[in-house]
Amino acid sequence: MGLFKLFKEDVDVVFDQDPAARSYIEVILTYSGLHATWAHRVAHAIYKRKFFFLARLISQISRFFTGIEIHPGAKIGRRFFIDHGMGVVIGETCEIGDNVTLFQGVTLGGTGKEKGKRHPTLKDNSLVATGAKVLGSITIGANSKIGAGSVVLKDVPDNSTVVGIPGHVVVQDGKKIRQKDLDHHKLPDPVYDRLNEMQEEIKNLCLQLEKEEKGAKEHEHKSL
Repeated sequence: MGLFKLFKEDVDVVFDQDPAARSYIEVILTYSGLHATWAHRVAHAIYKRKFFFLARLISQISRFFTGIEIHPGAKIGRRFFIDHGMGVVIGETCEIGDNVTLFQGVTLGGTGKEKGKRHPTLKDNSLVATGAKVLGSITIGANSKIGAGSVVLKDVPDNSTVVGIPGHVVVQDGKKIRQKDLDHHKLPDPVYDRLNEMQEEIKNLCLQLEKEEKGAKEHEHKSL
């Protein structure tokens, strides 16, 4: 598909996804997510021709004006939609399918300095909500949704909904997944747990010290 046809699809998907969109002129001139997507399509085309510096320069200029950072090496499919978009970061080895939606503050990032494929793959029709972080070379399945503020570090199956830190599947294929760790009044408190461990260690040390003092007194009494 030609670049201009992709641009046309990118505009059309805004009308499909955003009820606030009123006219083509408004969308074309005021939607930063659309501007970032267009800039990326140009930068990626240049990147594939190995003009890496120029491609990166275009992406950084786009970041300056839109607040959205997309590495020119990322592969993005058709009808990609970024809603609002401020703070979105998409890493170099990301692969994004068709009909994917991201909201503001989403990070599709890596987990370290490893080489090769180190960023997520998002399959067709997936959605990542506000502030979610999807990290590492993992796959988000087709038709899956990542809840706002979630941190996802493992693969997500198709047709799933993920929430939480770390992210876990709560719905799959339309069925709720029972989670034993969803008792919110029983959330883990590592500081409290460590204090209890230290208290138990101190108690054991005191008992040991008391035992040794008692033994020393008995030995002293026998010596007399």
